[in-house]
Amino acid sequence: MALLRWSDQADLFRPFEEMEREMDRLRREMDRLFAGFRGIRPLRMGVFPLLNVSEDKDNLYVRAELPGIQASDLDISVEGDTLTLRGERKSHEAEENVSYHRREREFGRFRRSLTLPTRIDVDKVEAVFQNGILKITLPKAEEVRPKQIAVKTV
Repeated sequence: MALLRWSDQADLFRPFEEMEREMDRLRREMDRLFAGFRGIRPLRMGVFPLLNVSEDKDNLYVRAELPGIQASDLDISVEGDTLTLRGERKSHEAEENVSYHRREREFGRFRRSLTLPTRIDVDKVEAVFQNGILKITLPKAEEVRPKQIAVKTV
C-alpha cells in the first residue's frame, strides 16, 4: 500500500471542487436567465385548445377553451381510450387594403387528442358548448366505477 502525503490528497479532490464551483456558476447563470421570463406567458402555447380534465366517482369531465368557434365547426369523437376534438376557427377578417401592426389570433383547422385515464361508456357521452367553453361529460364504464362492498358478520 502506497502512502500519500496530506498535500497530495488535497490535490486528488481539486478537480471535483472545480467542477462543483463550475456547476454552481452555471446554475446561477440559468437562474438569472430564467428570472427574466417569470410572469411572461408565451404568446404561442403550441397546444390548442387548452383544456382541463377532471373526474368524480361517476364521470370524467373535459373542458376546452374554444373562443371564436361555432359549435357547428366542432367534431368530437371517442375511439377506444382516445378522445379527439377537431374543428376550425374561421377568419372573420375580410378587410381589404388593411395592413396589420400585430396579428396574434390564429385561424384554421385544429385537432387535439388525449388518452382518457379510464374506460368510459361511449353511448352516454354528452357535450355542451357555451360562451366559448366546451364541456364534455364522459360517464365511466360501469365496470370501473367504485363499488361499495358490504361487510357481513358471521
